[in-house]
Amino acid sequence: MFRIEKVKDYSVLSKKAAMLIAAEITQREHPVLGLATGSTPIGAYQVLRELYQEGRLDFSAVRTVNLDEYRGLAPEDSHSYRYFMNQELFQHVNIPMENTAVPNGLLENADKACLEYEALIRKLGGIHLQILGLGHDGHIGFNEPSDSFPRETHCVQLAEETIEANQRFFSSKEEVPKEAYTMGIGTIMKAKKILLMVSGKDKADILQRVLEGPVTPSVPASILQFHPHVTVLADEAALSKCKI
Repeated sequence: MFRIEKVKDYSVLSKKAAMLIAAEITQREHPVLGLATGSTPIGAYQVLRELYQEGRLDFSAVRTVNLDEYRGLAPEDSHSYRYFMNQELFQHVNIPMENTAVPNGLLENADKACLEYEALIRKLGGIHLQILGLGHDGHIGFNEPSDSFPRETHCVQLAEETIEANQRFFSSKEEVPKEAYTMGIGTIMKAKKILLMVSGKDKADILQRVLEGPVTPSVPASILQFHPHVTVLADEAALSKCKI
């Protein structure tokens, strides 16, 4: 079931998203957050940093698990998602680094890497709030369009469209990793609450398919129609083709 919040622009979206995340942190004794990378959540992470710096938010009891990581990249690689999270959030707040988890992109044994990550999420008691962005092809995490919904954390071959979208972060398209570890659709759907953040006119078509189209693995995010507690936080441009 979707609870859709329409906001004017990316700035307002970022502030509202940060407030929803902050509320989850303050209302729970040991909050577990599922975090996302990419351009969409950067503004929200900036607001969260400001709330901490103003003394209005405490991260000391927070545990985090990230959605995904490129396979083959070291944590200190500037293109890795561990590096991204350190730069955008972790190093600026009082969260113990041992309380933050990102899939280990360097583990050679893909099955072992996935099983260990799934076990960690279970050990934490599951995710209280999962933050999601939305890919142009409807992917969430690195769950690409396919003929089925992957259940648990797995290694995925990245779609050409995803590689092209991510090449802006690299010197060339050839440098973009072709594989990644990602939470499965089943893992994401087990989160108690989900926050889907969507911004920009370029996401209008796919957001309409997610919210109003059939549930199909060819549009992975459409599965969110079956989750009992999803907040869709989107700006006017992203919602411009939806009937709301």
